[in-house]
Amino acid sequence: MHIEEHSWHSPNLGKPMALKVYGNWGMPFIVFPCSRGRYFDYEGMGMIEAVSSFIDGGKIKLFCVDSIDAESWYNYDISPADRNARHEAYDRYILNEAIPFIRQHCHSPDGRVMTNGCSMGAYHAVNFFLKHPGVFEGTIALSGLYRLDRNEFGISADDIQAVYLNSPLSYLPDLADAWYLEAYRNRTIVVCVGQGPWEEEAIADTRQLDALFNAKAVPAWVDFWGYDVNHDWPWWYRQMNFFLSRLYN
Repeated sequence: MHIEEHSWHSPNLGKPMALKVYGNWGMPFIVFPCSRGRYFDYEGMGMIEAVSSFIDGGKIKLFCVDSIDAESWYNYDISPADRNARHEAYDRYILNEAIPFIRQHCHSPDGRVMTNGCSMGAYHAVNFFLKHPGVFEGTIALSGLYRLDRNEFGISADDIQAVYLNSPLSYLPDLADAWYLEAYRNRTIVVCVGQGPWEEEAIADTRQLDALFNAKAVPAWVDFWGYDVNHDWPWWYRQMNFFLSRLYN
């Protein structure tokens, strides 16, 4: 398998940022790590090996980026508004640095990119896709949480206005812009969750996301797996292979 590692000093974040590339060709995916994760985690946790047939077969090409979750949503020492501002800097890094790098690497100046992630990575995958459907071709999101007003982030309902535009289950009900809705309808949306241990909050958020897509006539493949399917990598391997085999074979 062809693997590259790249890093540069991000002007948007004011710090070095790194990413890894897996594969030579195929549909480009930007992969977000789990909470407070790193760009090498998809490889380290075994996902690259699990989906290697799609990478080696030229079906997909993965670009695994770093997170700054510890500086944004998990930084309990700053206000929700300041956390949101730090995430907005990450948004600019992804759109103005990582995406141009991916397009150049793929020799596709205007090409759209799929988003992907598990757990917190699924939150990023869905949020980036929904905010920027002109940039992204769609998403495969596994076991995600899609609202920020929860104990895990130390953000209450009273704080939601400060983070509203990065909390999909907060802004999506109010979204009526025809351009966005039509873009969603012409993209590939896959959202999956198990129904086993440690998936309770993700199940609730996924159900609400499904209901919102249905209400807005947005086709989405929202899949609820069995009661034995827990919030862990072995199941995410199986889910990724299942969805990739149906999208790219």
